[in-house]
Amino acid sequence: MTTETIPVAGEVSADTLDTVAELLRGKRAAVLTGAGLSTDSGIPDYRGKGAPVRTPMNYQTFIDDPRARVRYWAGSHLGWRRFRAAEPNLGHRSLVALEAHGVISGVITQNVDGLHTRAGSRHVVDLHGSMDLVVCLGCGQAFDRESIAARLEADNPSLRRLDSARLAPDGDADVTDLTGFVIPACTVCGGMLKPNVVFFGELVPTVKFVEATALVAGAQALIVAGSSLAVNSGIRLLEQARRRKLPIIVINRGVTKGDARALVKLEAGTSEVLAGLAERLTG
Repeated sequence: MTTETIPVAGEVSADTLDTVAELLRGKRAAVLTGAGLSTDSGIPDYRGKGAPVRTPMNYQTFIDDPRARVRYWAGSHLGWRRFRAAEPNLGHRSLVALEAHGVISGVITQNVDGLHTRAGSRHVVDLHGSMDLVVCLGCGQAFDRESIAARLEADNPSLRRLDSARLAPDGDADVTDLTGFVIPACTVCGGMLKPNVVFFGELVPTVKFVEATALVAGAQALIVAGSSLAVNSGIRLLEQARRRKLPIIVINRGVTKGDARALVKLEAGTSEVLAGLAERLTG
């Protein structure tokens, strides 16, 4: 499959959107989204221009290092609080419209912010989990994040005064003063709690990857929106689409690992492109 790279500076041209819409017309597409889709909701990208260099929490470190676990819970709480205040943007809403009109069959997201579901998307595969749920690593009990947040703030009143910490796309934030910080334990078995997100060094749950694979297997095209495809799970799904010779449309500001495998690469923002496609394909 030959790659046609369409460079776009600023707003996407009508001709460009017409071309991509014609490629998708009459097909049902699966969509894979990444952090670049949520930037217009105020949630930063991992690798976009100006993104700070950071080391995300590693699963084994979380399990083995009590200080790291305390630091993560403090930062994760602040990050979640700001995620909760974020609203779905035009890109999320455009995907809802495309799904409602049968243009897309569902969304596979690498994001943990829950904005696709809040926007109204019906078929969402949260590949890396979601920040609104907390699970016990001992007994498997699940807790709503609101209840855990209330316990954290009751035990650590200083959290209510920390609003300026730097936010990351995985819901973590930088917190430096952790003196006397108390982290929650499972109220059922006393075990270790963890936000229901996939850390670095942790495998995507098999059931989630099977759901994502099924969505791509049933699609006639793949749209990648706002992902650099640097994470292995994303590139595996793209490779599945490539092997089936599906048209692949990549929408992202900056280079992605899928550019050479795409039929079209749009160097553009996700909100304006998805809105333009929705306007053309849902009328």
